Amino acid sequence: MKNLETYQNFYFVGIGGIGMSALARYFHASGKNVLGYDKTETKLTSTLILEGIDIVFEDTINEKIQNLDKENTLVIYTPAIKKLDILNYFNETQFTVLKRAKVLGMITENTNCIAIAGTHGKTTTSSLVAHLCKEANLPFSCFLGGIAENFKSNFFFNGNEISVVEADEYDRSFLNLSPDWAAITSTDADHLDIYGDKATIEQGFSDFANLVPKNNQLFVRKGIEIGRPAKTYTVNEEADFYSDNIREIGDQIYFDFHTSTEKISDFVWEIPGIHNVENATVAIAILNNLGVDFETLKHGIANFKGIKRRYTKHNFENGKIYIDDYAHHPTELNAVIGSIKHFYPSKKLLVAFQPHLFSRTRDFADGFAESLDQADELILLDIYPARELQENFEGITSAWLLEKIKLEKKEVSTLDEAFDKIKEKDFDVLLTVGAGNIDTLYDGIVEWLNENNKS
Repeated sequence: MKNLETYQNFYFVGIGGIGMSALARYFHASGKNVLGYDKTETKLTSTLILEGIDIVFEDTINEKIQNLDKENTLVIYTPAIKKLDILNYFNETQFTVLKRAKVLGMITENTNCIAIAGTHGKTTTSSLVAHLCKEANLPFSCFLGGIAENFKSNFFFNGNEISVVEADEYDRSFLNLSPDWAAITSTDADHLDIYGDKATIEQGFSDFANLVPKNNQLFVRKGIEIGRPAKTYTVNEEADFYSDNIREIGDQIYFDFHTSTEKISDFVWEIPGIHNVENATVAIAILNNLGVDFETLKHGIANFKGIKRRYTKHNFENGKIYIDDYAHHPTELNAVIGSIKHFYPSKKLLVAFQPHLFSRTRDFADGFAESLDQADELILLDIYPARELQENFEGITSAWLLEKIKLEKKEVSTLDEAFDKIKEKDFDVLLTVGAGNIDTLYDGIVEWLNENNKS
């Protein structure tokens, strides 16, 4: 395998994916010629084009593709991509074609890699680790699974001695990495289309943990068994690293952080949710073990702005609140809705939820129903199929899921109809949630609430 630096051209098949676009930005920042294809134009692809990356949205072999030299071109694709003429062309003409995870793994081989894994919490945690690295001015690059508000991007370059990577368990991608430091935030059942059952996904995380060379550089949330020694972390109970005394003062969350030998009082930030304090706990622990002092870490925690679509909150003049979140698993929904209920217990909550994947909806239907029953009113959007075909999941629909939900005020909606339905509802807090294209409602909702809900 040639060294990545020897390639001048990098062609991304599925460049609009969150993981793919971070890699594309990395090579673009390194002075390489970056091109790509994606099925649909999105905000992210539009931003990449503005940054100088050449993207097409038609699956055709254009002149630019034909002019690429296979000796100095690396083709990178995502496993979510199905059969495409472009990908077939590169394979048939014997270009070097690699999965995204393989290429990311090659980058981590040559850096001091901090990898954050987990079925939930990895995006916030890896983004916070990257932000704290920037606060400490460490020579790092990061590859994130969400848009960090502090960076306005899923990629940031401040050097290449350290890589901060969101370690994706989908398709066992994280087993391609070479982590020197790692955290495991959760191992709940998910991606059962890949793993089959909970025991197999837990084995996958154990395999990932075994990639970390030193026990004191592996951090695992207390209660997770990964089959080898590791440092533990949690909230509200003792562990190797833990936080407690969590309280809300105004719009800020305060907490105390503990190591085995000392207590650091009054970390403060604006990111709500007990689960997010837990994410902060392991990020602080990793950075402190890398030699960053607590004063720097406190400052970094205080100015962390969070992740786009991870509890993105707007307050309006008349007291209405709008929250947008990426949650697409019952555990994540419980965390988001639980935080809303904790901070706004007397406010009427309207939830607009878009299920993601027919297989996930089928596998966790009862969990979704239980989570969504916590709302006061529900608009359930049609299932977002992503890589799946409806014909392979007969009977698995949003109407089928709706029947399992006990709420009185509930209905199914298309995405196109959802905004008009929301405008008809009476609510104090609106939550739009899901990992598909429900985010296309966001700008319109914010504009509508700003214009029509002033006190």
